[in-house]
Amino acid sequence: MPTEPQTSDADDWFVYVVRCADATLYTGIARSDVSRRIEVHNSGKGAKYTRGRGPVVLQVSAGPMSRADALRLERRLKKLPRADKVRALRQWSAPA
Repeated sequence: MPTEPQTSDADDWFVYVVRCADATLYTGIARSDVSRRIEVHNSGKGAKYTRGRGPVVLQVSAGPMSRADALRLERRLKKLPRADKVRALRQWSAPA
């Protein structure tokens, strides 16, 4: 018996970078709704790193992409020195 094609939410992940109130940068991933994830960070219930460093402000987001791709990009960004991360943010934010 043939099965119905499964709807896939595989490509609804985003990578984002926020600036914390202490001027540090935090990189994370969100499923579908980056603005909702920022609200969670600002409520004090987000990542342990951002608790006490709020409010956070979205600097840039990339996506949609698969969860695996989002995790890989997040890992690469987290490994960057701050200066390189800031440079990347400027490039992504520059008008085309």
